[in-house]
Amino acid sequence: MRRKNSEGFSIIELLIVVAVILIITAFSIPNFLRSMIAANQASAISSLRILNTAELSYSVTFNSGFSSTLADLAPPTVGGTPTSTAAGLIDSILARGRKSGYTFTYSAGAPDSTGHIDTYTITAVPISNNTGTNCYFMDQSGVIRQNATTTAGSTDSPIPG
Repeated sequence: MRRKNSEGFSIIELLIVVAVILIITAFSIPNFLRSMIAANQASAISSLRILNTAELSYSVTFNSGFSSTLADLAPPTVGGTPTSTAAGLIDSILARGRKSGYTFTYSAGAPDSTGHIDTYTITAVPISNNTGTNCYFMDQSGVIRQNATTTAGSTDSPIPG
């Protein structure tokens, strides 16, 4: 025997389900955005540490001080041997100066009388407010500094840890 009114859900029931899904989504999106920003900031700090290690390795390997550009730390062409202009110390994405929502700006110091570059600075700035809230700074000392309001510099507070 067939029942009357057994055709599925009513419009009211469907609207209630959609409303519940929208409410759950409204609560979860801000949390997702905050976790994405935190992940991007952690990636920026990690990338700065990688860059510092790469600069120290470059200095020891090529005995010429630090690199003159980030591209000098990039991988050589496929099958190529590492050189002072393609050292193979960082990945090609980071060598281009953008990674995980941050832009990295590298500035080499002036060469000394022997041609060695003894200083450098790197800043990491979020591409937008949706990719990060802190700006970071690092120099040859390896100390990473942060600023939440403007581009970080050598006088800003070091990050803990």
